[in-house]
Amino acid sequence: MDEEMTGAEILIRALVDQGVSRVFGYPGGAVLPIYDALFQQEEVGHILVRHEQGATHAAEGYARSTGEVGVVLVTSGPGATNAVTGLTDALMDSIPLVCISGQVATHLIGNDAFQECDTVGITRPCTKHNWLVKDVKDLPRILHEAFYVARSGRPGPVLVDIPKDVQLSLGRYSGPENVQHKTYQPRIKPERSGVEEAARLIAGAKRPVFYTGGGVINSGPEASETLRALARATGFPVTSTLMGLGAYPASDRQWLGMLGMHGTYEANLAMHDCDVMICVGARFDDRITGRLDAFSPGSKKIHIDIDPSQINKNVKVDVPIIGDVNAVLTEIMAAWKAEGGRTETEALATWWRQIEAWRGKRCLGYKPNDDVIMPQYAVERLYELTKGRDSYITTEVGQHQMWAAQYYGFEEPNRWMTSGGLGTMGYGLPAAMGVQVAHPDALVVCVAGDASVLMNMQEMSTAVQHNLPVKIFIMNNQYMGMVRQWQQLLHGNRLSHSYSEALPDFVKLAEAYGAKGIFCQKPGELDDKIQEMIDTPGPVIFDCRVASLANCFPMIPSGKAHNEMLLAADIEEEEISQAIDEAGKMLV
Repeated sequence: MDEEMTGAEILIRALVDQGVSRVFGYPGGAVLPIYDALFQQEEVGHILVRHEQGATHAAEGYARSTGEVGVVLVTSGPGATNAVTGLTDALMDSIPLVCISGQVATHLIGNDAFQECDTVGITRPCTKHNWLVKDVKDLPRILHEAFYVARSGRPGPVLVDIPKDVQLSLGRYSGPENVQHKTYQPRIKPERSGVEEAARLIAGAKRPVFYTGGGVINSGPEASETLRALARATGFPVTSTLMGLGAYPASDRQWLGMLGMHGTYEANLAMHDCDVMICVGARFDDRITGRLDAFSPGSKKIHIDIDPSQINKNVKVDVPIIGDVNAVLTEIMAAWKAEGGRTETEALATWWRQIEAWRGKRCLGYKPNDDVIMPQYAVERLYELTKGRDSYITTEVGQHQMWAAQYYGFEEPNRWMTSGGLGTMGYGLPAAMGVQVAHPDALVVCVAGDASVLMNMQEMSTAVQHNLPVKIFIMNNQYMGMVRQWQQLLHGNRLSHSYSEALPDFVKLAEAYGAKGIFCQKPGELDDKIQEMIDTPGPVIFDCRVASLANCFPMIPSGKAHNEMLLAADIEEEEISQAIDEAGKMLV
């Protein structure tokens, strides 16, 4: 392209060439040239949020539900610092984002100018890479590099800091052809030796388990299909982290449910007692392993990951395989079949009998109630009334998040958006907006808690302005539920500042924003009210009053091994009854 254009115009042209159709942002002085360029074109749309954290979470929801890169636009100083939580969230959960931040003019950098901060320094720990653009000549290359780094290898957030004078300077644009980072070239194809050793272990496994994570979903829909094909061919059980839900269908007989701190009894016991563990796109984080020195002590561990830094970081493995999940699984399948495609059939049958015995514990069972909505029941009814639809689920963070993971059955990848690694309260509502922007005709439901949803409640204004019909399903127990549960079980029942006092009337709050509010507190009303929520064409806040003192089980207590699980049955019956009674009193 021969004609000169401003840095701001170069940015817009780069976004178009990268396939970006929407950005999530909030204007300010240091990005006004970019907003002026946005105003003068129609190819890139803009979603005006009410807080920059909301912009990053919305971009995460957009990216997670589409597999594309989410784009954020913020101003300098507080605009950039407000985005830090979302950038950190995206880094922990491997979500591809490009954050464009404005910066004061280059001659003012370091002078404590108005709305100046060291954005590159502040965001270095919470991005894969970041750049400060000092010359408009470098801008096209850096922008295309940013998208390459964000989406390549293990996905993640990047940031490009553009001073205001660079936005206004004239330069020439160059396209994204053959753009690669000089030093960042992740390995896609695995080494043959690791593939062959994995195939040999699979053939000889007597008590195997597939331990899958978000890396399966990040690898693309083909990876989920390849995982399903390999699992079905071998007959091995499959479990998943919180971030990997949907990569393997929840309705399948080989599915053990989620593993980890609030995972199922059968998943955690299978992980502990297995002899071959095939870890696919997961990172052995502390929510999964429990006490490290007691984690799956008798197993040979295969670890498939595209990020070399994750290998042997938390758990020493026997067969490390670096590469893209789909590429690795495809080669393992081929190598295993080339050797005859055999498994230890009799041993595997014995292993499944043991798993069925663990399933017999019915670890997700709960005591129903005709007067008070149990939170587990609320998620079950939400699932039954939304399954079969073009549905996407986001969550806030807390007990409701775990109940959603346990009781909502995901059949496909990219349908479940939640904050896993960072555990960010306030994630769910803006993430739902991002999903709705990407899928305007889909049903998007944010399963929320009464405390967590208030963290970014201002984004309801965004939903109303942009006609985003998100459904905010608040499981209102009038507590910071997970905090209260830990205080009850681990801190002598000293409920220090975990009761949600002065909650708003969520129905009136919805109406104040111009949305619809729905209230429900009786189990017999729940189905009709959920259906009303689904049928409402615009955004909805649903205040679902659930048992206040219900606890989320199973649970691996802090400091315990992953096979030392606390089940609901381990709690005295009178405690459960008392909790339900107390919940009923609070509704009077």
